[in-house]
Amino acid sequence: MQRKIYEKLKKWKDKGMKKPLMIIGARQVGKTYIVEQFCKNEFENYISINLLDHPEIAEIYKQSISSEEKYIRLCAELNINPNLEETIIFFDEIQESEELISALKWFCESDKPFKIICAGSLLGVKLKRFHSSFPVGKVEMLNMYPMDFEEFLSTQNSGEYLINYIKDCYEKNSPMDNVMHEKLLNLYRMYLCVGGMPEVVEDFVSEEMNILKINRELIEDIVNSYINDMNKYVNNKYEAAKNESIYRSIPVQIGNKSNKFQYTKIEKNARKRDYESSMDWLLSSSMIYKCCKLSSINIPPEAYKDNDYFKIYMGDIGILNTMLKINTNEIYLDKSFIYKGEIAENYVANQLIFNNIPVYYWATQSNSEIDFIIYNEDGIIPIEVKAGEKTQSKSLNAYINKYKPKYSIRISAKNFGFENGIKSVPLYATYLIK
Repeated sequence: MQRKIYEKLKKWKDKGMKKPLMIIGARQVGKTYIVEQFCKNEFENYISINLLDHPEIAEIYKQSISSEEKYIRLCAELNINPNLEETIIFFDEIQESEELISALKWFCESDKPFKIICAGSLLGVKLKRFHSSFPVGKVEMLNMYPMDFEEFLSTQNSGEYLINYIKDCYEKNSPMDNVMHEKLLNLYRMYLCVGGMPEVVEDFVSEEMNILKINRELIEDIVNSYINDMNKYVNNKYEAAKNESIYRSIPVQIGNKSNKFQYTKIEKNARKRDYESSMDWLLSSSMIYKCCKLSSINIPPEAYKDNDYFKIYMGDIGILNTMLKINTNEIYLDKSFIYKGEIAENYVANQLIFNNIPVYYWATQSNSEIDFIIYNEDGIIPIEVKAGEKTQSKSLNAYINKYKPKYSIRISAKNFGFENGIKSVPLYATYLIK
């Protein structure tokens, strides 16, 4: 399967690979697969070292010896003598050795032509709670996410044509042919059911994209693996229980009428201080994403975010709908139900975040709300999300009248267009927003 991160890996190679590359992302988003494809395709030789399979390597790096001696012992332990000019070394599950992460500085500064790439589950959590000396400035980092809708489209026989057609309409604000527009809305609804986890997408494609054959057991297995991680990579069972309580509350939290995350939805009388470290753990794991309310519409928005008022979104739309136990036919046949808007909102949050766009939202005491605020070369841009074709909104009009943005974006089931300063973007084209 094609992944857009592959081009970023090639750019790292083209820059000379002097700094080790670290790929950070949630479990099962495809880190190991894409790195191994990259190593096989771009290098004459590669060595893959999974620290879960080789705990002895982690033990070597705990020893009080020089980094050079540690590398020599690593080679002896694995019985390897790589030609460093032609070989790339991939450390998988590197979170198992904090000391090896620290040693990436030595690989970077060495006169030898090391080419080092590493990845691991819950690397974000590990780095957040790092106790050793982290090699600041000596490592490049890349975030990896589940497959976005463009990558999902690339699995189609006509994927390249569809992607180019969508891009052309987006850039020109010109309506798409109605037949193609409806076809892409159907594919969008399929994506809502399947999500972007590569294993699930691959299985769905192998079943000729039969909506009745989505294997939700695969998604449930991923959720269970996340829960297992909460028990394995935490300080104690009490913390694990709080992590799981937050995680399982999120599908309900997304529909909060208060437009913010509420700790009391986890359990009665719950307080922020009781769950703050668990929330931080989940955010660092990339299992969930945070969107803060802006206290004021000013540049830069990051300086005006209110950390006490925020929304939480699931890291994958397929996981959200599986946890909600929504029948796939309800989504695919575009039936009307109250939670439809919340699902579309989580989907849009995913697509924006997968593009590494910081997201915020705006709300007033009078119940006006803008789903997302982004900041780009055109300034602060409001984004409104509608699950269907009905797009009338007092909130967006109120925002435009008050702040007069260069333009606004409305994401909905309507076709492309631009009218009254509002750029109309179909739900399936959200990934093009930069």
